[in-house]
Amino acid sequence: MKHLLSLHLTAAVLTLAFGTASPINAQTAAPVDVRILAINDFHGNLRPPSGGIRIADPADKTKKIMVPAGGAEHMATLVRQLREGRKNTIFVAAGDLIGASPFLSATFHDEPTIEALSMMGLEVASVGNHEFDEGKDELLRMQNGGCHPTDKCQGPHPFLGAKFHYLAASTVMTDTGKTVFPPYEIRIFDGIPVAFIGLTLKGTPGIISPVSAAGMEFKDEAETVNALVPELKARGVEAIVVLIHEGGWPTGDYNECPGISGAIVDIVKKFDRAVDVVVSGHTHQAYVCEIDGRLVTSGDKYGTIVTAIDLKLDPATRDIVSAKADNVIVRIASYASDPEQTALLDAYEKLAAPIANRRAGSIVETLSRAPNESGESALGDIIADAQLAATSSAANGAAVMAFTNPGGVRSDITKKDDGAVTYADVFASQPFRNQLVTLTLTGSQIRTMLEQQWLDPKRPRILQVSKGFAYAWDGAKPFGERVAADKMTLNGARIDPAASYRVTVNNYLSVGGDGFTALKDGTAQQIGIYDADALFAYFQANSPIAPVKADRIGRVN
Repeated sequence: MKHLLSLHLTAAVLTLAFGTASPINAQTAAPVDVRILAINDFHGNLRPPSGGIRIADPADKTKKIMVPAGGAEHMATLVRQLREGRKNTIFVAAGDLIGASPFLSATFHDEPTIEALSMMGLEVASVGNHEFDEGKDELLRMQNGGCHPTDKCQGPHPFLGAKFHYLAASTVMTDTGKTVFPPYEIRIFDGIPVAFIGLTLKGTPGIISPVSAAGMEFKDEAETVNALVPELKARGVEAIVVLIHEGGWPTGDYNECPGISGAIVDIVKKFDRAVDVVVSGHTHQAYVCEIDGRLVTSGDKYGTIVTAIDLKLDPATRDIVSAKADNVIVRIASYASDPEQTALLDAYEKLAAPIANRRAGSIVETLSRAPNESGESALGDIIADAQLAATSSAANGAAVMAFTNPGGVRSDITKKDDGAVTYADVFASQPFRNQLVTLTLTGSQIRTMLEQQWLDPKRPRILQVSKGFAYAWDGAKPFGERVAADKMTLNGARIDPAASYRVTVNNYLSVGGDGFTALKDGTAQQIGIYDADALFAYFQANSPIAPVKADRIGRVN
């Protein structure tokens, strides 16, 4: 394959010319046009997310505006319009279609999302880390259909599984050496084969439950792809598109990329030159980039963008000779609701509404999940307090402190006009349906747990803590020495390294999730209620709720 010769970038389109056919070939056969439509990180947002999408203000690029966007009904209409008049199209995704979902999807174990995306014509999708939230067997059920093993059939009709195909080139069963799903799929466009390789990030075991990761190996992304290239070439494939659930951090607006950093940069640079186009995700960013001579895209999150990628294939070389992309916002005001999607969502909504609309209580102002400089957030404080309240009695665990992981706090609880908060609002902020676990730790083990917040120095995971407990950390200290022992207190009294304390966490953390392996040494475990139910009960008992003073986590420098 000839490589990048020229690059043209505008605010709307990135064009890549990978090479040209010979003059004779150019005269005898016109290039074949193919349109790829792509999404990533949908996370079961069947209804438009409350935040929409933030973009640069067209009138003043130094400012940001919020555009109402997303929702399966509007996305389906846009996908249909982007397909119209085009002979060769395919709709693909780069992972996290399900998991960490709002109530409407999550209460049915994401069956509505699988059905909605199948209905709008999704064809292939890489597996993201959140696809494993409920384990491998549940993901296989998403593909193949059937009733949930515990909750049975709850939807308005039988769940038949995904009409699209999951791909997982780098996810291998350790007992068989085989991939959980096929590594790639080849599609033929006017006689020219195009391969779509799907894979998730190598770091998946560190961000899913160790129980969910058991029995699987997540291999290096670039090495996996490069090992497949000879096999694909032997099958006559020259055009290769990678769907990878890993991403980067761009500068610029949603359709630009004046600069990008993050894992995706190094991965793309390691790819074999046979790889032409990369559809990425995971970081919840929107970009259209050129990295190492390849087109690399990402479509934000929660269904706010559909990426339209236009390829030209050379009939002689069977390779991609140009590629351009446009991130199209799923503007609610611009795209009418698709009737089939509306009917599907209404059918599930009818079953979910009695639970979703239950009043939890009220708030005085929005409870934000955004952390301050020390890592503490208003919503994180309230969630930790709720978990302590649910487990503080002797019968429920006798907890004296509670900790929750920031990755489990998924959305703000936003103040509405009347301040009312429903069960659906509560669930959206705690959508993983983790059970609370109360266990015994020594003061020394608690400090070890807190030190493990910096296992990944580039992405520290600052635990949210309940009232009464406080500590301070020093960012200038080396790993393992950041938490000052004399600054760790419970109700004003210094934590005794040798004393035992009853501590509540969720079951994800209790088995070492997010790298908090110190919690695996906890003893006398007692299982409690679900985290969302604890928060719901806290709202019922304490409303109206306002943010509390952020003084639980201190930062020395």
